[in-house]
Amino acid sequence: MYAVIKTGGKQYKVAAGEKLKIEQIPADVGQEITLDQVLAVGEGDQIQFGRPLVSGATVKATVLAQGRHDKVKIFKMRRRKHYQKHQGHRQNFTEVRIDTISA
Repeated sequence: MYAVIKTGGKQYKVAAGEKLKIEQIPADVGQEITLDQVLAVGEGDQIQFGRPLVSGATVKATVLAQGRHDKVKIFKMRRRKHYQKHQGHRQNFTEVRIDTISA
C-alpha cells in the first residue's frame, strides 16, 4: 500500500517502512506524528484519488531525527563591475519513518 502526502509545500509518495526527509516539523525525536493531508491512496492496480484530499485517510510516522542538509553555495557576480557576493544556505529537515497508512 502506498500514499501520496502533502507536507511543507511538497508532495511525497510514501509506503510503510520508508524513511524520508521532509521540511522541518516542530516535533521531538521519537514522537509519533499524523500526516492527514493525503492526496491519493493506492494498493496494487487500485488507486483512490481525493478531491483534493482523501477523506478519512491518514499516515502515521515516527520522527527519527532533526537536522540540516548540506550547505548550498550561492555566488553572484557582475562582470567588469567588481561585484561579487558569496552566500550559503542550509535547509532544516525532519527525518521520519512511515509506520502505517490507513484509508
